Amino acid sequence: MAGNVIVTKTINEKIGFIGGGNMAKAICEGIIMKGLIKYSQVYVSGPNIENLLWWQERGAHVSTENGKVVQNADIIFLSMKPHILPIAIANVHATLNVPVKSKLFVSILAGIPLHQLENVLGPLEENARIVRVMPNTPMLVGQGCTAFCPGAKATPHDVEIVKTIFGVSGVCKQVPESMINAIGALAGSGPAFIYLIIEALADAGVKQGIPRQMAIEMAAQTTLGAAKMVLDTGKHTAVLRDDVCSPGGTTITGIHALEAVGVRGALMNAVEAATKKSFELAEKKNK
Repeated sequence: MAGNVIVTKTINEKIGFIGGGNMAKAICEGIIMKGLIKYSQVYVSGPNIENLLWWQERGAHVSTENGKVVQNADIIFLSMKPHILPIAIANVHATLNVPVKSKLFVSILAGIPLHQLENVLGPLEENARIVRVMPNTPMLVGQGCTAFCPGAKATPHDVEIVKTIFGVSGVCKQVPESMINAIGALAGSGPAFIYLIIEALADAGVKQGIPRQMAIEMAAQTTLGAAKMVLDTGKHTAVLRDDVCSPGGTTITGIHALEAVGVRGALMNAVEAATKKSFELAEKKNK
């Protein structure tokens, strides 16, 4: 598994984040814990310096000027909210003191396709190298799931460094851009769906008399164990499910109850709705 890779090299490049929110923290913490970089290599910007104290306390360079991140970092993550992109890039133009050259821009913005990123970044750097990435927050614990798509000007080295950054903290796959929004809905939004399921399982345990903290731990460990069975055995999920369902037993009775209320359809609807929202974000950006 990619999440179990032992890192034997470091990244010499300086890493920048325009936007220091939860996803930026997860990405940075993931590669810090794997030893790829140190916080002294990290530059972060945001509109409010108070919101950057988390980064400052760990030794990162922080600023309210996006231009300083672009100027000092070699790899710049666009990690603000998608609708903030034009404002953020305008701030780069206003605060950048030197021309931009040889920068790699990595976008984690949901719904913003490569051609829009090229249009926005083109005036900043004519030959801007861009990679569009859809990661998820479990990178923070070394169990991320990331898909990426390089832009036309991205180099093989850019692809390798993206694989290195995201591959050390979980699964990382290069995919066609046509898949990115769907993967963002499945893997990017998916953890929130799973947290809801874990919470519901824990609530069920509490209802049956299990103490709350124990119920949460049991539900989370059960989810983790089931996922590891899927990944490690290579068996189809239906086969693994059947292995647990004894004829006339408790598990098949529970499965019947789940199917009766449409849990399978509800999860499919959730991924579909999140995917549609990604496309809507892109359309809103165009208006």
